[in-house]
Amino acid sequence: MPDKEFMPYLKLLHGGFNFMVFLLFLFQAVLGLKIRSGRKKQEPDYRAVKVHRKTGPVFVFLGVSGFLAGKVLVYLDHGQFMKYPLHYFTGSAITLCIILAFLISRRIRGPEVRFREQHFRFGLAVICLYIVQIFLGLGILL
Repeated sequence: MPDKEFMPYLKLLHGGFNFMVFLLFLFQAVLGLKIRSGRKKQEPDYRAVKVHRKTGPVFVFLGVSGFLAGKVLVYLDHGQFMKYPLHYFTGSAITLCIILAFLISRRIRGPEVRFREQHFRFGLAVICLYIVQIFLGLGILL
């Protein structure tokens, strides 16, 4: 078990890492909106599509890793996962939405709209939930 004197630094590292992941998801959202806009105008931005597709799986890994790291930190610090239930459930919801958006993205083909809409909605949920999570995390840290 790590020394308790390092725990405040690990909590800050967890918060900073996940804030960075949030910013990366914002970048991904901007790319997604650019792709969506170009598709609707019949002027696809192939560079944005390529970057969006390449970085998506990396960001999924980072997002899920941030959640798991938070679970480990809380367990090491308090001996339980549910010390901060609202923060825990919001993180779980974010992780679920990230995974679902990723899995749905694998089914997007051609001009079909159904999976694109689902991917868009889960991506939007990720951004909104991250904003809530940031404020919940600040409440824990401060």
